[in-house]
Amino acid sequence: MLKLFSGSLLKAGRVFSPLPGATPSLMSRISPSPTAFSQQRFVTINQINRGQEFITKKKRGSKAPDLQGNPIKKGVILRVMILKPKKPNSAQRKAARVRLTNGRVVSAYIPGIGHNAQEHSVVYVRGGRVQDLPGVKYHLIRGAMDLAGVANRKTARSKYGVKKPSKE
Repeated sequence: MLKLFSGSLLKAGRVFSPLPGATPSLMSRISPSPTAFSQQRFVTINQINRGQEFITKKKRGSKAPDLQGNPIKKGVILRVMILKPKKPNSAQRKAARVRLTNGRVVSAYIPGIGHNAQEHSVVYVRGGRVQDLPGVKYHLIRGAMDLAGVANRKTARSKYGVKKPSKE
């Protein structure tokens, strides 16, 4: 019955569309090509009326915007600080205010036990926030520039700038 009905519409020279009053150009906007399904979401009727053809995904903002897309930036330490973490944690976390080469001033965490960081030290800053320190979105890189590696470190040495100990 449906085949007969749709065939009679085609013979009559009319375009059959599932939506009443929809023109072929409107139909092409509603049903994109099969490859487009993975790249975009569906457009609503109201968005079509406004002339919108497809919805693009929103770009996510950077979690380390002051690095301007770079993996690391060089900087100069302005001040070494001891910060207290948020509740429920209790500690004395070592951090530093650093002026980057692009002129921005950021707070950066100093990882590891003990450090030789002081004012005017030249350091490398990478992204990576500290979960219990509000406003600290960067880490200093140990074992590079003026910041020494962690002394007597045996495990996870690459994260703390420690060379492989000699077998003696």
